[in-house]
Amino acid sequence: MDINTIIARRVRELRDSQGWSLDALAERSKVSRSNISLIERGQSSPTAVVLDKLATALNVTLASLFEQSSAPLIEASPMSRAGEQSIWTDPASGYVRRNLSPVAPSPIQLVEVNFPAGQRVTYDTGVRDAEIHQQVWVIEGAMQMTVGEKTWRLETGDCLAMRLDCPISYFNATRKPARYLVALTTVAITDRRGHG
Repeated sequence: MDINTIIARRVRELRDSQGWSLDALAERSKVSRSNISLIERGQSSPTAVVLDKLATALNVTLASLFEQSSAPLIEASPMSRAGEQSIWTDPASGYVRRNLSPVAPSPIQLVEVNFPAGQRVTYDTGVRDAEIHQQVWVIEGAMQMTVGEKTWRLETGDCLAMRLDCPISYFNATRKPARYLVALTTVAITDRRGHG
């Protein structure tokens, strides 16, 4: 299945699960109604920044937007074959992301990213209704990450842990591409009375 079709189905499925109209998602995400409509019809190649705004508004990880539509649990395979994994290229930066995780439900999502030399992507990530933790492990190359007000330089083998509750910027200031693994997990936030 074409990656834009997968994104289209997932955005629509997640929006419908919230019971939101296009206008409601546009207001929450700060992405225009017309842009969301084009994305949901598979007629747009949204940037990583736009997809992150939608994911934040929908209280899911960016990786969730690249998952195949929910299948009955009995059919969900615990195996994710390389040839079946969703691959997407950000039209703005040229970074390539591969969703590694299988369709079977799991509290962990794995994503591999190939990040071109000289590119930067900045997400205006904010607080969500779910607590999302992320670790970035550099497999090869080097890059700079800014999480909130703090900047880190990561080189091959380095791993950085963070919560997705503040702006995050990825920058490859080198002349060589970087490749890294992203591991994500979502923890439900309990309300003040201790209810989940």
